[in-house]
Amino acid sequence: MPVPTSGIPDRDAALSRWWASELGRRLLAAESELLGAALEDVFGWELLQVGAWGSARELLAGSRARRQSLISLPAFGGGADILARPSQLPVLSDCIDAALLPHTLEFAADPYAILREVDRVLVGEGQLLVLGFRPWSLWGMRARWSRAGFPPGMRRLLSERLLREWLVLLGYQVVFEQRYLYAGPWSRGPASEEGTGRMLRAGLTYPLPAGAYLLKARKRVYTITPIRPRLREKAAVIGGLVKPSTTRGQP
Repeated sequence: MPVPTSGIPDRDAALSRWWASELGRRLLAAESELLGAALEDVFGWELLQVGAWGSARELLAGSRARRQSLISLPAFGGGADILARPSQLPVLSDCIDAALLPHTLEFAADPYAILREVDRVLVGEGQLLVLGFRPWSLWGMRARWSRAGFPPGMRRLLSERLLREWLVLLGYQVVFEQRYLYAGPWSRGPASEEGTGRMLRAGLTYPLPAGAYLLKARKRVYTITPIRPRLREKAAVIGGLVKPSTTRGQP
């Protein structure tokens, strides 16, 4: 079934221009550095990035997995290995060691459906990393006030609390959380360019809450231990029939 792209080309063009802006470049640089540290203990055969973020594959540079793949919608498919809907991944179940969702849920009409689909393809004890903007930050407020979204095309913001609840419902354990983006959602030109350190770490000149977060979770697989009958219960069963009691009914 072809992937619908109605209305997406204009959004893609606007988002591509934003990534090329000073603010977009600084954000990508900061998130690449952040993920480089977060991926240091993520090993395995396959790391899957669901949803394009940036002009290329900047966020996968720090991966230690043997192979990295990127799945994206056609309009956002710059450097993608597979073009598909994030909610309908053409990937076998239980075959991916780690997955990365860089603001993917915020551009989706049904973000929970994407989480369920990623859960399907992740192996047991596989790791999931999610980047998101915080709703009650300057970035979140600008996103709500902008008719086109900010960054362009963003549909909704998900709080850390809601995302945690969804992950727990799917059987995940959040093992790491970090807030970042200690810089305002505006660009004032090259003279005021802020380094990635300002994006990642709070400073005395920026006392406001962080604008984004990273959640890292592990898919837990719980084994079911069968309950064995007690010795007396086994002794009371003869030939598949319950042995009648010799005391029941006696005065």
